[in-house]
Amino acid sequence: MEIINTKTVWKGKFMSAVEITYRDANGAVRTWEAVARVGIGGIVVMAAVTPGRTILLEKQFRPPLGRDVIELPAGLVDPGESMEDAAQRELIEETGWKAGHLDFLAEGPMSTGASTEILRAYLCTDLVNVGRSGGDDNEIIEVIEVPLDGVQEYLRDVQAQGTFVDLKVYGLVELAKQKLGR
Repeated sequence: MEIINTKTVWKGKFMSAVEITYRDANGAVRTWEAVARVGIGGIVVMAAVTPGRTILLEKQFRPPLGRDVIELPAGLVDPGESMEDAAQRELIEETGWKAGHLDFLAEGPMSTGASTEILRAYLCTDLVNVGRSGGDDNEIIEVIEVPLDGVQEYLRDVQAQGTFVDLKVYGLVELAKQKLGR
């Protein structure tokens, strides 16, 4: 299997639609449509655990879904910025907490059939509250601290009330717990 060509069909400020021409395992030439980020160096997500063993979650309205979603803090990496610097910057911007320590958790694709995005996850510990939270000018983020030991129950409860939970939260919280030694 091989990629033969990638053509941008539409390009916006933050995203583009691409058509990928590839040869499949049987030798047939096929096309695939996907979305790609424009002008970024990557994407980071943080499982941030406070000294009181709470995990920082966010509630944010997501226009593509038309409703609130519970997520982990995350953001785009500026071109030339390191993943670690972006994780630290985004954590402060969105939650008001600064991490004293970042540990790599995992890296992988976000939506393998629809997007070219690759996400890198970090466990953030030794947190210090340094100021205002809520995101940048185009974000309205409610920061929610949930006891690490009760996070799965919290997620079930909010989901039962009709709030979406980003599926990455479930797995990354468990990876964070493993790294912390529960």
